[in-house]
Amino acid sequence: MSLKPSPLKRVGLRWSRHRGTLIAVAAFLVCLGLIRLVSGSLNYYDISTIATGGATLATAAIGQTIVVLSGGFDLSAAAVISLVNVTLASHMQDDPSSILLWSCAGIAIGAAAGAFNGFFIAFLRLQPIVVTLATMFILQGVTLLVMDKPGGQLPAGFSAFFTADAIPEWLPGPVLMLVLLVLGWLLLKNTVFGKAIYAVGSDRDAARAAGLNTRLCEFFVYVLAGGLYGLAGVFISAQTGSGDPLVGNPMLLQMFAAVVVGGTLLGGGRGGPVGTIFGAYVLMMVVNILLVLNVPAFYSSVVEGTILILAVLGASITRTSVLASTLRLSGRRLAAWRQGRLPRQLSLPETRLRLPADQPQLARPGFWTRRQEDLRTVLPAFACFAIVLVVSQFVLGSTLASWGYYNSLIVLASFLAILALGQGSVILTGGLDLSLPWTIAFCGIVSAGLMKGSDSAMLYALPLALAIGTFIGLLNGLGIVALGLSPIVMTLAMNGILQGFALVYSGGTPDGFSAPGLRWIMTGQVMGVTPIVPLVILFVLFAAILLGRTAFGRRVYAIGNSVRAAELSGVPVGATLVKVYMLSGFCAALVGCLLAGFSGQASLGMGDDYLLPSIAVAVVGGTLITGGRGRYIGMIGGVLLLTALQTLLAGTTLPYATRAILYGVVVLCAVITLREKSS
Repeated sequence: MSLKPSPLKRVGLRWSRHRGTLIAVAAFLVCLGLIRLVSGSLNYYDISTIATGGATLATAAIGQTIVVLSGGFDLSAAAVISLVNVTLASHMQDDPSSILLWSCAGIAIGAAAGAFNGFFIAFLRLQPIVVTLATMFILQGVTLLVMDKPGGQLPAGFSAFFTADAIPEWLPGPVLMLVLLVLGWLLLKNTVFGKAIYAVGSDRDAARAAGLNTRLCEFFVYVLAGGLYGLAGVFISAQTGSGDPLVGNPMLLQMFAAVVVGGTLLGGGRGGPVGTIFGAYVLMMVVNILLVLNVPAFYSSVVEGTILILAVLGASITRTSVLASTLRLSGRRLAAWRQGRLPRQLSLPETRLRLPADQPQLARPGFWTRRQEDLRTVLPAFACFAIVLVVSQFVLGSTLASWGYYNSLIVLASFLAILALGQGSVILTGGLDLSLPWTIAFCGIVSAGLMKGSDSAMLYALPLALAIGTFIGLLNGLGIVALGLSPIVMTLAMNGILQGFALVYSGGTPDGFSAPGLRWIMTGQVMGVTPIVPLVILFVLFAAILLGRTAFGRRVYAIGNSVRAAELSGVPVGATLVKVYMLSGFCAALVGCLLAGFSGQASLGMGDDYLLPSIAVAVVGGTLITGGRGRYIGMIGGVLLLTALQTLLAGTTLPYATRAILYGVVVLCAVITLREKSS
């Protein structure tokens, strides 16, 4: 009896293996046809323009694909591109040796950033999301130190080398570059290292048991990916001919969308760069088609975020039977949540464990015994805060004896104290909310636009903005729980969608002013006390009780420690997760409204400075980034520490960019300190 599969089954296996790539190719051809239809022509010049326009994203997305194949995520990719761009624009001279030197230096900068990520992830076993997020902020700070505004000029010969035709009227240079990258990947894929990438992404423990050096593999994965980001930075420098410290920022969402559209499985083990290249061009052409159809460019991030969500869903649900079973399972889960049971327990009679009446009661440990672990993780943040206060006394003078300093400190800390409840709750469950920046900005813009400087309008503008933020959290929670999307993917996509909505709603220029009453709450004085100060103290007490003394808080900790154990204990995991993300959205919306009141008006990007700090205050306060352990009072210690540190830096001559670098370093140091306890 032959064990070989039948020809039909072999075709099915090949289709299953390359399904994502083939679908991306088909989508690419469809987009080409649509461009031909809407523009009326598709000649060599059009193809060359398309090839040049998508090459940067395709190159960077190849690097992201390799990281994803190994089971990781890299949020620092866009920052690497920006850093390489401004470095080349600041230093490259118009002679062949300088062009060659700085082109190689750009790739080396990316590889060095990848080695930095790889060291912490592979050898210190830190979470890729946290490491690359911290690296992103560090690199953004370094980029601003190199060039704080657009400028510089790159040699014409450099631009021509990367963007001109490799074969005139026949082969565009960017296409040749991508072909060489694909050939390089095909050669690498058949080596031990290439096979190890797939093995580690499929099952790291099994790969280690098979004798593979998984740590060395992960390290070189990030080095290789960083080199590709550096090459993308070199190419976009040649394409634009100048430097821009923000040039790479829009590409982060696009990279993940291209990876997923190209058929690579988030989580690792399946896919490849070939489909990613076609996915990158599909994204670019979809946006171009919308522009030809006179759809405003503001919708591009909405489209990209939506494509990312739909692509992930398409990768996880590929057959009608799977969809039907998923819907049935969702219905059973909903019924189980209501009863506090597991789905498979619905048909069983309800049983409750009861202890015998004569069961002896165990002696309850004393207060200090019960709180020993909490104190050990919480106190360092407050101790460091006290050190910063002492340093501020010497640098700024008369700080410790001035109530005005503490009043201002609490006002500035109020935003992070509120975000610490939302983001901290998400982290305690083992997730991250990357949609905070544009949830803050969108809700702030909506509230200020509705108030228009009127106290009476504040009565409905504030509740509406808070309801919008809560609804955004609801969508995040449903996407994660009901659709099974990764928290990182769902919230990152939502952040891009909200950015588009904010641009569309405001027309690119937010108008309106915060109500005088709200501005008085944030900046007024009553006997030397700003009104927001007592409100923040009440909020902190409420948050501490919510997470430490309620059933909701206990469920959050149970989910963070073990989702499976929480399910077996009857915890409504799905419903609790949805509530956690709703809480995070509510807190972000509240911060958006308060920021608008503090400055008098809202602005685009007003929430960008709060993503990493919202994570940093939790980690610095002793919260495990993997979830399950931490106290809100410790997060408040982190809030006070970072706010005092920020105030100290503002009183020095150090540039603003050092703040982003400092936040990234602080997060890495805190995670390193806690890594033994998280393992």
